[in-house]
Amino acid sequence: MKKIITTASAILLLQACTTFDPYTGDSKTSKTSIGAATGAGLGAVLAYIKNKDEDSNTRNKRILAAGAGGAAIGGGIGYYMDSQEAKLRKQLRDSGISIQRDGDKINLIMPGNITFATNSANINTNFTSVLNSVALVLEEFNKTLIVVSGHTDSSGSVQHNQKLSEARANSVAGYLRGQKILSDRLEIVGFGEAQPVANNKTAEGRELNRRVEITLLPIEAL
Repeated sequence: MKKIITTASAILLLQACTTFDPYTGDSKTSKTSIGAATGAGLGAVLAYIKNKDEDSNTRNKRILAAGAGGAAIGGGIGYYMDSQEAKLRKQLRDSGISIQRDGDKINLIMPGNITFATNSANINTNFTSVLNSVALVLEEFNKTLIVVSGHTDSSGSVQHNQKLSEARANSVAGYLRGQKILSDRLEIVGFGEAQPVANNKTAEGRELNRRVEITLLPIEAL
């Protein structure tokens, strides 16, 4: 059973950004609010990673030994992540995926309206080509941990939304494994309805909250 990390402060920060559209890149709030939403979302992912039972150093060594070149990134983390971000932006232009950068971390936000049908964890067939493009970059830049997190709106029960978020994250992670991404690099977590980026009281807000995110963390920085 995956651990679900939620904090009251993160949720409050996220709810303050009710008009931010992370999928189109349109900014409808202040840059401060947008930064808060990004930071809170990544904070939940980092808290999840830090609370795992497995020692991160052991995991990192196993990833590197399994085919990531045998050495961590070292002093060039910023350049490595810059290069990866540039490649992702080139590959995913006009795909509907939003790319956010926070220090040495990269976050890909995949909106539910292009990834899954309503209340389904089956990936839309017209979205697989986009995931193929993501996988190509992840395979090239193989010194990163990949955290796939599922999110829902608040419609339905908390239990149902939790299971749906986990199923969707598992579907995306499973597809990436099928594209030669090492299983050891993948972490999967469902946050259910606990990490909204918009107001669940509006249809537009609920659409933004239904999403899968892929967070890329440099191994040396963990």
